[in-house]
Amino acid sequence: MSKVIISCAITGSIHTPSMSPHLPVTAEEIAASALGAAEAGAAIVHLHARNPEDGRPDQSPEAFEPFLKVIKQSSNVVVNLTTGGSPYMPVEERVQPAAVWKPEVASLNMGSMNFGLFPMLKRYKEFKHEWEPAMLEGSHDLVFRNSFKDIRYALETLNATGARYEFECYDTSHLHNLHYFWTEGLVQAPLYIQTCFGLLGGIGPHPEEVLHMKRTADRLFGDNYRWSVLGAGASQMKVAAQAAAMGGHVRVGLEDNLWLDKGVLAPSNAAQVTRVRQIIEGLGLETATPDEAREILALKGGDKVGF
Repeated sequence: MSKVIISCAITGSIHTPSMSPHLPVTAEEIAASALGAAEAGAAIVHLHARNPEDGRPDQSPEAFEPFLKVIKQSSNVVVNLTTGGSPYMPVEERVQPAAVWKPEVASLNMGSMNFGLFPMLKRYKEFKHEWEPAMLEGSHDLVFRNSFKDIRYALETLNATGARYEFECYDTSHLHNLHYFWTEGLVQAPLYIQTCFGLLGGIGPHPEEVLHMKRTADRLFGDNYRWSVLGAGASQMKVAAQAAAMGGHVRVGLEDNLWLDKGVLAPSNAAQVTRVRQIIEGLGLETATPDEAREILALKGGDKVGF
């Protein structure tokens, strides 16, 4: 069994600044939080950018530059840039940071889906910025578009950069979509497949559903993929523990879950990395270093990025 890769999603675009004072917003906060996660044991950091004034998702390449350079100068951690951006953005906007900065890894959503963020309106009643409740309310009628045309556009734009992909799969149909692009020769093994559980609109976080995604991926890809999981919200550590015990890799971070324990906000991304590392080591497993993650995923190396 190879070592377990811990990936940490630092800020994302789903949670809003009013939900936690610990959510990184400015470039300085994102850089510091990413470096803290790396120090705690994350081999990969998955990065979004935000407007520093109001925390709104910002997918302009310029918004990524300040924290990318700080992270690169300070750590050997693998950088994974989002092409998901925000589900309200078109794919042409979403791929720009990865196209410009040429990271070792870029995320890629593998299918269109309902994307229900509105249940968070039951928990949070007061917001600092008008865009926050409007974004959540708008998800009643939100389809996160990732058509075959969109996915092909992202691949044709980014393949030339040498980046590998974190294929985000929220249901079994997304695995079949990925299989299509693999058989077409647009993506190369080993495939880094992130199966995502617990978001309203995607597959749930029940252990049987985790097993179902793993069995489907095994059938479609055999030994040609590396399996990782993320669990949204309260399912985060449960899903991670199950996957690690089954030989998979894990993703944690404030993008996916703001909490560390019931009723206790995570004070940092590093706190979640530390918690999942304790689970992994409690299972008698070892965590991967950034260079070991590069070897497991066959990445191009940190010296070949554009930042």
